[in-house]
Parts: sequence; C-alpha cells; structure tokens
Amino acid sequence: MKPEEELRELVNLDLKIKKLGEQIYDSPIQLYDDDYTDDYSIFVPDYERVLTTVDYSLINKIGHEGFTAPSFEKAGPREKLFFKPGDTVSAIVTCGGLCPGLNAVIRSIVLMNYYRYGNKIVYGFKYGYAGMVKEFGHEVVMLTPELVTQIHTKGGTILGSSRGNQEPVKMVDRLEELGVDILYTIGGDGTQRGGMDIIKEIERRGLKISVVGIPKTIDNDINFIDKSFGTETAFSEATNAIYSAHTEAKDAYYGVGVVKLMGRDSGFIAANATLATGMVNICLIPEQDFDLEGEHGVLAEIERKLLEKKHVLVVVAEGAGQKYLLDPANIQRDASGNVKMGDAGVFVRDAIKKYCDLKKIPVAMRYIDPSYMIRSVPPTPNDSIFCLQLAQMAVHAAMSGRTGMVVGYANGHFTHLPMEVATSKRKKISLMSQLWQSVLEATGQPITFSLDRNGSK
Repeated sequence: MKPEEELRELVNLDLKIKKLGEQIYDSPIQLYDDDYTDDYSIFVPDYERVLTTVDYSLINKIGHEGFTAPSFEKAGPREKLFFKPGDTVSAIVTCGGLCPGLNAVIRSIVLMNYYRYGNKIVYGFKYGYAGMVKEFGHEVVMLTPELVTQIHTKGGTILGSSRGNQEPVKMVDRLEELGVDILYTIGGDGTQRGGMDIIKEIERRGLKISVVGIPKTIDNDINFIDKSFGTETAFSEATNAIYSAHTEAKDAYYGVGVVKLMGRDSGFIAANATLATGMVNICLIPEQDFDLEGEHGVLAEIERKLLEKKHVLVVVAEGAGQKYLLDPANIQRDASGNVKMGDAGVFVRDAIKKYCDLKKIPVAMRYIDPSYMIRSVPPTPNDSIFCLQLAQMAVHAAMSGRTGMVVGYANGHFTHLPMEVATSKRKKISLMSQLWQSVLEATGQPITFSLDRNGSK
C-alpha cells in the first residue's frame, strides 16, 4: 500500500481508546525535583496524540481535503487512575509461538505493579489461554519480584505458551474467581483477537476488568506499529546463520548457501538480516512474487552469479514462493488459525540443486534453518530495553482504566492502539520502501524475478 493510501485508510479508522470509567485516584508516581518549574510534569495528558505519519506533504494534503490528520493516543503515566493503587489485582498470559523478550515483558509488568503502583498480586496463567480454563488444571503462578528477578536473561517464557483460543465464558469465570482487575495479553494478532472475545464477555457481564495487550510477533507484522519486541534479536541472531552459510559457500567450488528465516507473511527478518550481513546475493520475501524458471527467474539469476563468483548465498523467508507449495483448494490451518505453509527453504534448495544438475554445474549445497534457535534465545540488550518500556506503558494504560488496546510504537513514541485496528491486517514490506530498496542495492539482485527488464511479461 502506498503511503497516501495508508493515510487515507487511517482517516476512516476509529482510533479512540475505550475506558472503563472515571479516573478518580491519584497516581503514586512522583518524579518531581526542585530544579524543575511548577509546570513540569511526567504525566501524559489524555488529549496528547502522536501523528501516524511525519511526512509533511501527506499531512498537508489531508488537511487541504478537510480531514484531520490521523493520530494515536500517546502512551505514558496518567496523573489520575481508574484502579486504586495497592488494591489492584493483575494477571498475565503469554500465547502463541516463542519470541525473544517474553520473560523481559513479564518481569517488567510484575516490577511496575509491585514497586511503582504498590500492587502485590500478579498472577501468571500457564500455557496460554488454556491456563485460564480451570478444568484443564494448569497451575496459576503467583508472580513476585523474587521469582522474576533474573528471568529476562533467559529465552522463552516462564509461563509457558500454547496456540488457540478457549471459551471466553470459562476464561472470564477464572478472572472473576481470582478477583482479577487487569489482564495483560502477550501475543500476536490471534492472541489479541482472543482478548477481544474476552472483553465482549466481560462487557456482557457488566464487569470492570481491563484487558491490555502487548503485541508479540517475531515477524514484526502488527499493523500500524513500527517495531515489535523480539524482531531485532531475531535478525541479529539470524546473522550468525548467514555468516556460517556464506563461509561454507565461498570456500567450496560452486558453493550454494541457502538460509531459511522466519516470516510467514512479512519479510522483515530476512530483509534486515540481509542488510546487517552484506553477504546475501538473493533475498526472497513473501511480499514479492517471483518465478523460478525463465530468463529472468530466480534460478537463472543464481546461475549467473555462480558462474561469475563461483558461489552464491540465498536467504528465503518462510512465506516466500507459496504459490508453488499451497493447494488453494486444500488450505489447512493450525490451532491459531494460521495457514500451514509449505517449506519454502527446502523447496528453493531442491529447485536450485535440480536446476544446477541439469545445467551440469557441480554445486556444493549448504542449507541452514535456524528458526527454533532464533526464537528461543534471550533478547539483545536493546530489545530488552524495548520490552521493559512496552510493559511499563501497558501498566500505565491499564491502571488508568483503558481496555481493548495494545501498546504500540510509532514515529519515536509509545502509543495506544485499539485491538481492532492492530488486528485488522498484517503489516508488510512495501516494495517501494527505503528498506526494500536498500536490500536491492545491497544484494545486487534485480528488482523483479518475473518481468523482463522493460517491465513487461
């Protein structure tokens, strides 16, 4: 989608954040100092917004057409709270696949509640939404500062995880039984859609329970959010696989390295790892259709690079080339509703080998799939900081009585984004973006693998 089209889409979206009621309690957070003037405050006013774009020409054009520039509510501590500090009970659930930083988010939620808001009770539900159903018998963990002190240095989640939703009635029954005031849902779009179902049941019962999401997607594909936690760690870790594949390929006569990276619908990990290493010759992502065969197909380009350099390195995002792997008449899905995709890495590897055998090029094939190694590692220091700040902003939002929202990050600011908007579609790489142009320049690959040099079929 072009930037102007995206902006017009945002103009028509409802970006208002739901509140449970009047904010009547004073925040216990005090960071004043005698050096500051009386009008200084660390609190964010409820009216403060963050523009969805910093492109002046787009904002100006929207203004001239009579529209107000779309903006997100700005995140941060509020001076007045809905929930009473010291008396608020919280719970955390982690869902979906593993992602670097999950433990760091859990830790920060616990510490923020305990030390900043005086809330001593934070429950942890084990194994995703299944842990919220009492009949399954999963332990409910009491999360304390002592328990979470060092967990941010470890991968995975101390609460465990699972895919798939459960019956909202049973989950809300559990929240009521435990006296939970705030539920933090840490997960991707499926998790947040599950959170929306929980909210509907909460509202049906007339309860005052806040549900605030912290978006977790290693693929960085949450809508209208600049970056997600774990993505930086993922592509940083992926560089090790690329370095290894490059060494193996260049030290072999006609060496071919193929590295498969995560990215079901969006190729951010593959693109960023490609840029970070500077060693990739071809990067294939879900956003760009490609043909294997033909004069300007992927295989012909690999042959040209092999004959020229005597080695080639290919990075493949898992969702690339699915037109060759999926049967539209027989689409299968996992417990989270995601399409079960074919193995793009193995497919590309085998296609290259078959092609080179026919061309009588004696390739030495090296294939690496580091997916599970990547998603289970601890976060990088910078990612760890981001996890901590996301969790802090989530606690601030929840204590103020906001609900049905996720914490986002846009244009250098933390924001509040309605769950409905965040889950409305997946974010993808624009092939006209600076990111993708940088990939093309770094790899030297052609702008397309399906058209001739004049842009026609």
